Amino acid sequence: MLEFYFSYGGVLKRLRSGALGGEMDRLAEHFFRLGYKRASAKIYLSRIARFSRFAGTRCGPMPIHQDVVDSYLRTFPTDTPRIGAMSALGHARRVAPERFIISVPSEEDDPDAPLLASFSDYLRRVRGLEPKSREGVLLGGRRFLDWCRHHHPGQDIEALTAKQVLAAVEYRLSLSTTSGSRTAATSHIRTFLRFLYWAGRHHQDLARIVPRTPSWRLAHLPPRLAWNDVRHAIDAIGATTPVGIRDRAVLLLLATTGIRNGELRAIRLRDIDWRTGEVFVRRTKGKRDRVVPLLEETGAALADYILRARPRVDSPYLFLSFTPPVGPFKCAAPVSRIVRKRLRHGGVELGRVAGAHLLRHSLATQLVGQRRPINEVADLLGHRSINTTALYVKVAASQLAEVALPFPGGVA
Repeated sequence: MLEFYFSYGGVLKRLRSGALGGEMDRLAEHFFRLGYKRASAKIYLSRIARFSRFAGTRCGPMPIHQDVVDSYLRTFPTDTPRIGAMSALGHARRVAPERFIISVPSEEDDPDAPLLASFSDYLRRVRGLEPKSREGVLLGGRRFLDWCRHHHPGQDIEALTAKQVLAAVEYRLSLSTTSGSRTAATSHIRTFLRFLYWAGRHHQDLARIVPRTPSWRLAHLPPRLAWNDVRHAIDAIGATTPVGIRDRAVLLLLATTGIRNGELRAIRLRDIDWRTGEVFVRRTKGKRDRVVPLLEETGAALADYILRARPRVDSPYLFLSFTPPVGPFKCAAPVSRIVRKRLRHGGVELGRVAGAHLLRHSLATQLVGQRRPINEVADLLGHRSINTTALYVKVAASQLAEVALPFPGGVA
């Protein structure tokens, strides 16, 4: 397979030498299968071959230890080439994991690792949290343990006292600047302390002493865009390139259905019912599948994307990345970048919140402004409680004015 990228015999001989020489053809096939451009694949293969020769002088045919990898990366004087080398080695590890000795962090390196692993398992199996939610709670637990080890070195977690817990909470709150971050900080500590009691790691339920911080859910208006701005940004997308066709379909689907970033990434081709004009949405935040209506314009944009622009790869997912490796979006960042890019191109001034959720807020605000029933808006957005949707009623100023009580004494 290397011959697809390189033709000179001397180059092929050099590529097939070193510690990973026997794996280079598999790596070439790996890049070809992922849809990498020819020039990009050659760069990656050259980087791997350079490491292969370096490792060959140190370990020969033996498996490559992490120390060899670290020594190689230290040969790069600046961060930019080092990052490229790390990316190339990541492909080598995935294709030939048997050629590497993976160093597992010891308990001496991270004494909290076993406890945090049990905490993560508790969050998944007992609390039923999704991976993204677990990340935040785990980080809160690790920060709490870091504080304990810094202020009370050598003390076992079983000796934790209420006074120490309150001191840790006070420290975390001093670093928080918003009501939301303060509420999250105390909630994460409370969850971790409940786990300690549940797992028998502490004889008291110290979670009960963690104070609750005041947070008024409806105290702020949701970030949103005027519907004319959303419409203008969508119309400004040129449907002449595959990327433009895809991006227009993405924004139309987000803006007309209000689905979340993760829900959009999880849509499969078979989830679209073209006859009824509906999209089946799976993996929702509330862990309940739902159906959203597919407007005629949005359906036409999706059909145009599937027929003319979608990469011809074997993937069940609807939206795919055009940059190698070609495949579904693995995280929220690419979709958020698409939204920000297209809104800016449409002349929309963006604040701190600019992503799929901004379009979701904008749609909900638009529907409430059109006097659509609040339960209908809640069903479309997939809210379990109508109280969640009540946030958008605050932005319907004209409707609120109609129910406002007259000022005592009349007009001055």
